[in-house]
Amino acid sequence: MFAVATATGSTLAQSPPPSSAPAPPDASTAPAPDSSTTQAPAAPAVPSDTPAPAPASTPTPPAKPSDSASSPPSVTVIGSREVQGILGNEVRSQNNESMGRIVDVIVDGEGKPRAAIIDFGGFLGVGSRKIAVDWKALHFVPAASKRYSIALALTREQVKAAPEYKEGQPIVILGASGSLEPIP
Repeated sequence: MFAVATATGSTLAQSPPPSSAPAPPDASTAPAPDSSTTQAPAAPAVPSDTPAPAPASTPTPPAKPSDSASSPPSVTVIGSREVQGILGNEVRSQNNESMGRIVDVIVDGEGKPRAAIIDFGGFLGVGSRKIAVDWKALHFVPAASKRYSIALALTREQVKAAPEYKEGQPIVILGASGSLEPIP
């Protein structure tokens, strides 16, 4: 049997066995321990500037795992030709004019994409403006070269007249249908 002993002054006190150790069948019928055999050896002297060791405590039961941790994660495999990242990709008009590159995607509170931020105009980043265009105005068209191209259902003149997107300010989203929709 395992017992944890702590020294208190000149007497020796024993703590009960941990809950994982089996208890004796009946404590009243168990023989009384002989005091000469139950004493622990004297602890070595501890210097006064060293803190005393913490008293032993009973072990706590492990926390129950959550339901999500007990179920295996789901796995989806998508072919590399079926998907592509869009940040940094060029956007072209339906007339094949360069409209700029996607630099950010704006999502609503539910995580659904609402707008793409396009770095529009300028040359090599000089004189360009960020414009928010409605996600529904973008069309992802598979090209013969097995790369996806992104087409915008707006003309250069329409995008040129749109207000600039500025982070931290209300977002004006330019849509192809001409209607304004609030972001929830």
